[in-house]
Amino acid sequence: MVNVYSTPLTTRFRGIEVRDGVLLAGPAGWGEFSPFWDYDDAESVSWWLAAWEAAHVGWPPALRTHIPVNVTVPATDPERAHQIVLASGGCRTAKVKVAERGQGVDEEIARLEAVRDALGLTGAIRIDANGAWDVETAVERLRLLDRAAGGLEYVEQPCATVPELAEVRRRTSVLVAADESIRRAEDPFAVVRAQAADIIVLKVQPLGGVRACLDLAEQVALPVVVSSALESSVGLAAGLALAAALPRLDHACGLATSQLLVRDTVPDPLLPVDGMIEVRRPVPDAASLAATDAHLLDPLVAQRWEQRATRVARLAQARPASSGETTP
Repeated sequence: MVNVYSTPLTTRFRGIEVRDGVLLAGPAGWGEFSPFWDYDDAESVSWWLAAWEAAHVGWPPALRTHIPVNVTVPATDPERAHQIVLASGGCRTAKVKVAERGQGVDEEIARLEAVRDALGLTGAIRIDANGAWDVETAVERLRLLDRAAGGLEYVEQPCATVPELAEVRRRTSVLVAADESIRRAEDPFAVVRAQAADIIVLKVQPLGGVRACLDLAEQVALPVVVSSALESSVGLAAGLALAAALPRLDHACGLATSQLLVRDTVPDPLLPVDGMIEVRRPVPDAASLAATDAHLLDPLVAQRWEQRATRVARLAQARPASSGETTP
């Protein structure tokens, strides 16, 4: 059973205003396949394997019942950033997007100051540049933004390449987290060999499922932050399953992104309470599926997703499994 969903976002994020994808129903429950459109079919295979695992295999046992989460603050104006943090469901950590095209450092400073004001002195602030800076820009911006934030927990993917990350890490006191250098890399262990990161960010769909992420975390042996790929709550449940199964979890996770969706695919979305999300697996119902049905909202979008899912599923069946992956 396949359902194509589509929902507007509350705030423009990652350059998009609408989030869409495919939900799969199987004997183990529901899974989500929602690679962004800049992923080609080959790169989307891991996303399909994660959805297949969720729907047909299930996840490892949980070691904890609640996961601390951060609120995600898009590259918006200070007033909106302040409101997002206050309405976050008690999150004590904020992940703030920076390096937005068309914005300058003054706007980033104002955003961080607004977030700090909303969090208070004891909250943690991390920033995410999505690999947009060169080394010199990163070093200079981090000096300014660390001061504006009253201390940064870490910077996520300040530069695009592993050598650049390593150099930034050597030249700044701010901890460095690797995201794209893990999930979009042919060799995720290059980060470890180059001593280019203090923390790794793991996202279940891009990395092929919960078990594949657990295997990678064990081999990399660095602190882990589990983050979403802006999924609906069906996909977020897989991220919670990973965070719950990790032997150690030292940082808040980026799994509160259902807050960015105007509508979710389940009647009881995964939302934080007192800065935590309960480890559970919400199930879509007829009303929530109808409210997000891409066939009704845009038949052409639904058709594109169905065709994409069919192509990628065929590629997944033909590809040998990597370590930790489950196969259709």
